[in-house]
Amino acid sequence: MSGPRLFVFGLGYTGLAFARAMLPHAAAVAGTVRSPVRAAALRAEGIDALVFDGRGPGEDVAAALAGATHVLVTISQGESGDPVLAAHGDDLRAAAGLAWIGYLSTVGVYGDRGGAWVDEDTPPDPRVARTAARIAVEAAWRAFGAAGGLPVGIFRLAGIYGPGRNPFVKLAEGTAHRIVKPEQVFNRIHVADIAATLRAAIARPAARIYNVGDDEPAPPQDVVAFAADLMGVAPPPEVPFAEADLSPMARSFYAGNRRISNRRIRDELGVALAYPTYRDGLAALWRDGTWRG
Repeated sequence: MSGPRLFVFGLGYTGLAFARAMLPHAAAVAGTVRSPVRAAALRAEGIDALVFDGRGPGEDVAAALAGATHVLVTISQGESGDPVLAAHGDDLRAAAGLAWIGYLSTVGVYGDRGGAWVDEDTPPDPRVARTAARIAVEAAWRAFGAAGGLPVGIFRLAGIYGPGRNPFVKLAEGTAHRIVKPEQVFNRIHVADIAATLRAAIARPAARIYNVGDDEPAPPQDVVAFAADLMGVAPPPEVPFAEADLSPMARSFYAGNRRISNRRIRDELGVALAYPTYRDGLAALWRDGTWRG
């Protein structure tokens, strides 16, 4: 079969959704997981999964990269930078057929914008250590591509949802909350729309920074209420942000208030989102019965 030979570093929620979406269109699909048991399960699906824990080169990964044409990196940075570059940078440089690399980042690099609209030309905000580290890894991948004359696309993702990861699941488990912080909004993105964007990026191939989010940034409490209405259950009570019992990580999530423009993926990559708002995405998950995953 003709088509790309895809390798995905990190077959987690988003990486695996993309790998599965590419199976009908690719000559081969491979990638990494952290456990041999998980690798065996994915190999049964037709995905050549290998073990890579980020602490050193993965067994047989170098050989797989030698035949890859397209590589997607979904693994977050470690304490000392990007684990993929550290362990397999030389293997990527030696991959004669490599035509494109994609790196999944986050819209969190923009920091708090007080609810203002931002696009890819908005400078990132490095004042938070975790954000600064992410910005540094983005720069490292772009430098890697520039040094080798290789297209590298950076994809800054909004809040990801889809089958098995959505407000319905939390409502069913009794763990959903409606935390209200005045004027707070977030963008979201359905995992299927991420996969479609990456397919479009490979076809181009894309070599810039792209925001990957929906058309309608919205308050988080509205999203939970909409899901509860679809389920026919009472939404959880609203809780003021100042009174909410949140972990430091969750609290830091609310520190970033911004509206993300997705114009570049539409104009440059020709992406037409299947789920342009959270209402579209949640309604489809509920209607199709796929919300449980």
